Amino acid sequence: MDAADEQRFREFVAARSPALMRLGFLLTGGDQHAAEDLVQSALAKLATKWRRVEAPEAYAKRIMYRQQISRWRAVGRRGEVVQASLPESADRDLNHQSELRMVLRSALARLTARQRAVLVLRYFEDLPEKDIARTLGCSVGTVRSTAHRSLARLRQIAPELAQELEVAR
Repeated sequence: MDAADEQRFREFVAARSPALMRLGFLLTGGDQHAAEDLVQSALAKLATKWRRVEAPEAYAKRIMYRQQISRWRAVGRRGEVVQASLPESADRDLNHQSELRMVLRSALARLTARQRAVLVLRYFEDLPEKDIARTLGCSVGTVRSTAHRSLARLRQIAPELAQELEVAR
């Protein structure tokens, strides 16, 4: 990589790292350290192919998705992640948004890896089902059924999220 390419890569990293971290955080179920590792390894792989990549952010995201899928497959099925219960708050109105984020983060962590990936790709990245299927290496029908089951599981794990969605309508 020559000096000009290195400078463009540094600018890309500075500009897009926060967005990639948010994606990594969602893909890892809220594990900050795992998200940092995921982003760092994706950027390291991107750096080796920097000159040949036309859409660096899309390429980095694809690396992140595939890396996380490989980690899930290597680890196999894990049990549910134990989370501390949230304390009742007298100032619920002041802390409501933060509490909802914590509930969502906890609920996402309790989903399977595939369920979490489908929800992140579908609702955070706003990808069409066909692209999700291609990214995850499965059929469109699998994406649809996984999304349906994932949302049902979220409603079961965190009914307060379903109530919030009803209020927002």
